[in-house]
Order: sequence, then C-alpha cells, then structure tokens
Amino acid sequence: MANLTNANLDRANLRRADLTGADIYGASFIDADLTGAIMPDGEIYKPIAAEVEIGKQEVSLEKVISMTRQVINTDQAPAPVGPYNQAIAASGQMIFVAGQIAIDPRLGDVVYTDDVKKQTEQVLANLEAILKAAGATFADVVKTTVFLADMNDFAAVNAIYAKYFPEDTAPARACVQVSRLPKDVLVEIDCIAVI
Repeated sequence: MANLTNANLDRANLRRADLTGADIYGASFIDADLTGAIMPDGEIYKPIAAEVEIGKQEVSLEKVISMTRQVINTDQAPAPVGPYNQAIAASGQMIFVAGQIAIDPRLGDVVYTDDVKKQTEQVLANLEAILKAAGATFADVVKTTVFLADMNDFAAVNAIYAKYFPEDTAPARACVQVSRLPKDVLVEIDCIAVI
C-alpha cells in the first residue's frame, strides 16, 4: 500500500497506475493524467468529458476524482465506545448538513416531545432526506455532531443511531450535552458527507 499522503502529483503521468489501497489523503493531482488508473476504492478512473478545440486540436479533459473514504483507527488513542470511528480520511465533494431536530416536514412542527428515541428517528429521517437531495447516503457521512439536552439520553440515542451507522464504517462523531436546544427538543444532529 503506497503512502502518498500530501504528495505533490501535479502533472504526473499516472495512466493505468494501480493505486489500490494507496493513501492519497491530501495529495495534489492538478493536471495529472489518471486515465485508466485504478483508484484506492478499486474504481477505474475515467474522465467524464473531453472537449476538442477546433483548429488547435488540443484536448482538455475534465478530471473527476471519485470520493475516497478510509477509516482511521489506532491503539495509541482510546477505542470508540459506540457506533463511530476515531477518524475518517476522505476526499471528494463535501456536503455540510445543518443540524436537524425532530420536526416532521409534513406537520411543520416538533413531534414526540417526550420520547428521545422517536425524536432521534425523526432527526435521522430528516438528515437522510437532505443527504438524498444532495446525491448522498448515510454511507457517505464522515462526521456527525450529536447535541443532547440530557446526557442521560446517550444510550437511547446511541441505540437508534447505530441502526443507521454500523460500527465498522461509522463516521467520526462528537456528542455533547447543551443547556437548551431549539424548540426545546431533546436531540439535534448535524453531519458532513463527502461524495
């Protein structure tokens, strides 16, 4: 597995290079030729558009680098105590999803005012709808922040959260108790996805 972290590969000829399993986090590929290269995720790189300038016979390729996502775990830091990982290295288009609370969009109001589990389900349904609108899924999420009105609800929220994020691929996460949440809800979650 090649370690190309933060490598400067600008204008490099990487045609048909095998980058399977390579760590390319932070690498620069400006004007690099990746045609036919096998990317770290196993996909073959294919430029999606080519424009030929009439008269000059120059070819300009629009380069697309597909999303890469790598779970980072080390025994030199505390192990996760729930459905999250220590870190995720990702490259691609970033989607920042605003914090969602338990508002049912059909009703326009907060639902399940006294049930943190049902509120968490509604919050995750709202996040899923926004991710879908952006062309993403929960599998593309690399970071979440969970805000709780009461840290005693941590286990209940975690149980619902784990249904959407399997521990082996779960995003990095922070969870904090706050003094108050909008509309006095019990939980709010935001996320960052990369596609």
